[in-house]
Amino acid sequence: MTSIETDRLILRDFQAGDAVDLFAYLRQPRADCFASMRLANLAAAEAEAVKRGAAGDYIAVQSKADGRVIGDVFAHFEEPDTWSIGWNFNGDVAGNGYASEAAKALVDHLFADRAARRLYAYVEDDNLASQRVCERLGMRREGLFRDFISFVNDAAGQPIYVNTYQYALLRRERDG
Repeated sequence: MTSIETDRLILRDFQAGDAVDLFAYLRQPRADCFASMRLANLAAAEAEAVKRGAAGDYIAVQSKADGRVIGDVFAHFEEPDTWSIGWNFNGDVAGNGYASEAAKALVDHLFADRAARRLYAYVEDDNLASQRVCERLGMRREGLFRDFISFVNDAAGQPIYVNTYQYALLRRERDG
């Protein structure tokens, strides 16, 4: 992917050298939906950074201020013209608007350069920060899936199911 720059960020492909920064937020993911991506050690982070760099679905979000990868945005293509999008950021940068800034750049890119017709995101009902990101992007809440999916188990090994909202944005809604 060609790099995308915003006022404070650079969105680019992951590189092997991003392993330390990737490990910083995936050693203990803040949101349960990323629990399956948990990284056990730096070696796993190195392999994951290389894998992400080759695949292109996950885009590193680098801070211009300090050069650190502070999170990622992702876009998974679905034929013929739909993308599932999302974001995951290091907790130490929460509340600074980086997720909204990066997600807006991703949305602009998908509509302008990838001919997206429809974008959607799944957000757990307790993830208010990501719900606000969706709303800032102009996405509308389409529905609530009750006990939709389980990312973690309880102490007895039973799945904990979560309620999940689906947000979406059509090109025609965005373009007016």
